[in-house]
Amino acid sequence: MQVTGTLIKKLELETGTSKAGKEWQKQSIVIDTGEEFNNIVCVSAFGDKVKDIERLDVNMTINVMCNVYSREYKGKYYHNIEGWKFAQGVKAEEMVTSDDLPF
Repeated sequence: MQVTGTLIKKLELETGTSKAGKEWQKQSIVIDTGEEFNNIVCVSAFGDKVKDIERLDVNMTINVMCNVYSREYKGKYYHNIEGWKFAQGVKAEEMVTSDDLPF
């Protein structure tokens, strides 16, 4: 999935340690897609993808390739949008090559 719009906010970097003792980091950004309804999208980056967010500035037009998934916990579903490629003002066809795909 691709999300295109204006970067309106960078949220604080979150860090921690997993139960297995592995360090992790996560940063989220908020994008205004310019759509009439439901125009605000929050996309998260994990691990080494956090550094890709560092080079983006607020008010910049960006494109993000991301995976959307849901998890069930105690009968409720929680949704995540995880970015795996962040680019400034790049067309979708220029963003992805077969080598870039996360699977």
